[in-house]
Amino acid sequence: MTEHFETIVVGGGLMGSATAWQLAKRGREVMLLERFDQTHKKGASHGSTRNFNVGYTERHYLDLVKEAGKLWRELEAESGASLLDLVGMANHGRGVPEDHVDILRANGFRAEWVSLEEAAERWTGFAWDTRVLYTPDGGRVNPFAGILAFQDVAAELGATIKHGTQVLSVAERSDGTVEVVTEGTTYTCDTVVVTVGAWTNKLVGAKFAYPRLYVTQEQPAHFEIVDRTAEWPSFNHRPVLTDPEFAWFYSPVYGMLTPGEGIKAGWHAVGVQVDPDNRSFEAEPAMMRGLQRYAREFLPGVDPESFETISCTYTMSPDEAFILDRRGSIVLGAGFSGQGAKFTPAIGRVLADFVTDPDARAIPAFAADRPTLPRMGLEA
Repeated sequence: MTEHFETIVVGGGLMGSATAWQLAKRGREVMLLERFDQTHKKGASHGSTRNFNVGYTERHYLDLVKEAGKLWRELEAESGASLLDLVGMANHGRGVPEDHVDILRANGFRAEWVSLEEAAERWTGFAWDTRVLYTPDGGRVNPFAGILAFQDVAAELGATIKHGTQVLSVAERSDGTVEVVTEGTTYTCDTVVVTVGAWTNKLVGAKFAYPRLYVTQEQPAHFEIVDRTAEWPSFNHRPVLTDPEFAWFYSPVYGMLTPGEGIKAGWHAVGVQVDPDNRSFEAEPAMMRGLQRYAREFLPGVDPESFETISCTYTMSPDEAFILDRRGSIVLGAGFSGQGAKFTPAIGRVLADFVTDPDARAIPAFAADRPTLPRMGLEA
C-alpha cells in the first residue's frame, strides 16, 4: 500500500526546512525528503554565515525581510538555538541610492549615513569607498544552525523527516493528488512543495511553467583576520561598475565575519554555469586573484594571502527575483541563491500559505507567470 501524507516537502535545505516548520506548527501532516545528508555542501544552504541585509528599496523585499527578522527570533525561542546576530550592516559605494536612508526609515528600519571619516575610525578593518549606509537592524544569520533548528522543531511537532532520500519524480494524478517517487518508495500526497534549489529544472522543469532558472558555481572565501581589535559589521560594497576605477571588479562584493573562520567575502552571481550533479567545486583562478586584490585594497584588517575558498551554487531567475507560486497541487519555491537566506522563515510562511489557504495568491514580483526583466543586481 502506498503511504499517503497531507503534504510532502521535497528538498531539506533552508527553504524546505522552513516550510516544514511552518506546516507542522499549523498541525499539518508533513513529510520532508532530503536527497543528501542533513547539512551537506552540494547546494546553497551550507555554512554558518549569510548576510542579514535589510538594505532593500523594493517594498516586497522590505516587507519580507521585516517578517523574517521576527520569525528568526520566534524560531530561536522555540529551538533554543542562536541564529540571528545583529552586528549591523554597512553598505558603501556610489551604487547605494541617495534616498536609501529615507526609504528604510519609512519602512520601520533604523538607518543612518556615516561619513567616510567616521567610518574609517569606527570600523578599522575596512577601507571605505564612500560614506556608509549603516543599518543596526542588519547582521548575519546561521544557515547550518537554522536547518537543524527548523527540522528539530518540526519533528517535535510531528513532522516526518528523511535524509538520504532522492526524489526521482513528482506528478499530479487524475484525482488531484501527487505521486512522489523516491529510489525506494512511492508516496502520495494532497500537495507537494518543491524546494530543491539547483535541481529545480531537473525535477519539475517540464511540469510547472516558470522563468527558466540557471545554476552557477560561486566561490567566496574566508580571509584570515589580522586586525584583532576591529569591529566587523556585515557589508556590501556597491560601486558603479562602469567607473574605470572599478573595471577590475566582477560584480559588487558582499561579506561578513564568520566566527572562527575569518572574514567571508565574495563576488555576486558571476560564477560559471554548471550542472549541479557535475561540477568541480574548484575556484576559478582569475576570480580568486580578483578577490584577493579586493581584500588587499578594501579589507586591510585581513591577510589577502591567507584564505580558504568556499564552493556553493546560485540558482537564479532572469530578474534575480524568487519564484513563489502554486499550480494545481504543486507549490514551487526556487531562485533564492545569492540573497534568499535572510528571508528563509518568511519564505517558509509564504509557501505554507499556498498549502493551507486556498485563497493564497502569489506576491506579484515572485509569481511564476511574471514578465521577466533583464538581469539586474540585487543586494546580497
